[in-house]
Amino acid sequence: MTEFNVNDLIKQLKGDDAEIRKQAADDLAEISDEAAIQPLIDALNDENPQVRFKSAQALGNKGKAAVEPLIKVLNDAEGETLRYATFALKKIGDPSAAEYFIKALKDDDWGVRKVAARSLGELGAVESLDNLCEALTDDDWGVQLAAVRSLGDLGDERAVDPIKKARRKGDKDFKKAANKALKKIQKK
Repeated sequence: MTEFNVNDLIKQLKGDDAEIRKQAADDLAEISDEAAIQPLIDALNDENPQVRFKSAQALGNKGKAAVEPLIKVLNDAEGETLRYATFALKKIGDPSAAEYFIKALKDDDWGVRKVAARSLGELGAVESLDNLCEALTDDDWGVQLAAVRSLGDLGDERAVDPIKKARRKGDKDFKKAANKALKKIQKK
């Protein structure tokens, strides 16, 4: 295994060559040093989308240490930065992020809402049940689908009626996902 120097990788992450920045983000994902967190957060604003994505993936590997810095960024970020930071927070899977994801269900960006809806189910955030039921009527089909899947993951019987109501208006794929969610709820 290659031994990485965190400071060298951080310098590379700030360099001129996008390929080197992308590789540096990849390499920083393998290092547990918390010194990499802020440079990776800064790289979420990189001009290159692949560097932003690799940085988000790397942050997702940082675990609990990256949760608070990411939430801080998320409160100020917008656009692509917000989407990548939300993805990183989802990948960490820390239950303390549930409150952020509940707020993010109201974001203007459908991508953020979709990741937030799916994250709440994966976190088992039962406190988000009403918010996820509300997301079943979101303007974006992907958000609706993420919400119905998450409600199935939560397994709470209070979601049965809202899922059935949403299922009536959904297309074939949504109905299939709704039926799966209802079966999951009935099993619990």
